[in-house]
Amino acid sequence: MRLEKRINAFVELGKFLGQFQVNGITKNNQITQQESFIEAFEMQIHRAHEFNGWFTKDNIIHAFNSWSNTLNISDLTKWTSNYTLNNINSKNIAVIMAGNIPLVGFHDFLSVLISGHSVIVKQSSNDKYFLPLIAKYLEFIEPEFKGKILFTEEKLQNFDAVIATGSNNTARYFDYYFGKYPNIIRKNRNSIAILTGNESKEELTALGEDIFRYFGLGCRSVSKLFVPKGYDFDNFFGAIYDYHPIIEIKKYENNYDYNKAVFLMSQFKLLENGFLMLKEDASYSSPIAALFYENYTDKESLQQKLEVDKESIQCVVGKGKKFIDFGKTQQPELWDYADGVDTLDFLQSLY
Repeated sequence: MRLEKRINAFVELGKFLGQFQVNGITKNNQITQQESFIEAFEMQIHRAHEFNGWFTKDNIIHAFNSWSNTLNISDLTKWTSNYTLNNINSKNIAVIMAGNIPLVGFHDFLSVLISGHSVIVKQSSNDKYFLPLIAKYLEFIEPEFKGKILFTEEKLQNFDAVIATGSNNTARYFDYYFGKYPNIIRKNRNSIAILTGNESKEELTALGEDIFRYFGLGCRSVSKLFVPKGYDFDNFFGAIYDYHPIIEIKKYENNYDYNKAVFLMSQFKLLENGFLMLKEDASYSSPIAALFYENYTDKESLQQKLEVDKESIQCVVGKGKKFIDFGKTQQPELWDYADGVDTLDFLQSLY
């Protein structure tokens, strides 16, 4: 299958996913679709919360819409134009996915198929219902994908390379079992924001999206703030107040109460506003409903620290061209590779 056909199939998928909105379905009769697919997706959206309490309808639709916006002809062509993805010797690529947020493994799935390889998917039990539906839709609109996509819950076999995402602990097992194969193995990473005290209310409010989207469970979710010594958090708390309905979600509320109790019993000093706790801590991975912060004295020493800790950091939010804009961490471009590892270059090298 030529690259153009692969691209066009994913463009059609993007249009299909864009029909799903929080308030209902906005059908586009000009795109390739079947009523049965819409009904199947709609059913899984409604049932997802039963399988995984973190998968709210709002977050699922956000994931759908993010991919719908990304899967356009312009971005897909720009992304793939930097590689030679035709006339390939197709290989079987095993992809082991995390399940922390909806469709978290979709970029790897897309990368393998857009590069012309076949994919063997081992999903997390926390997120295993949407991708098989997407695969069926792709096979419907582009039959040449049939035989190129396999889902398995058994031991992986008959593969040529591996892309695996997990915790620092599971990464050690991945290294042991898959180290002899060409591989990309990802570990825990977290995202941070650097504040100066000169941010506008609008910027701090947008930062709330980076903190609370997906309940902070994504590697692109901001879990820590770096602030100048003496920083006044009042403006920050005021700017993020619009996100307070999150505490009404029972699973989040339970985590808030539990983690607050743990912190208080340990006699940690906290700042909190009823739905988010701030704790001064050198770590990067904060628990749900909490945000760590650390003071800095000058930007030069902070940059040196971040360079030392770069293997723990996914995204850096802040003011300046080298940082991600406030509110944009969950809107990566196709070429914003996880852990900075160029997935398409890796897949191209396997030809």
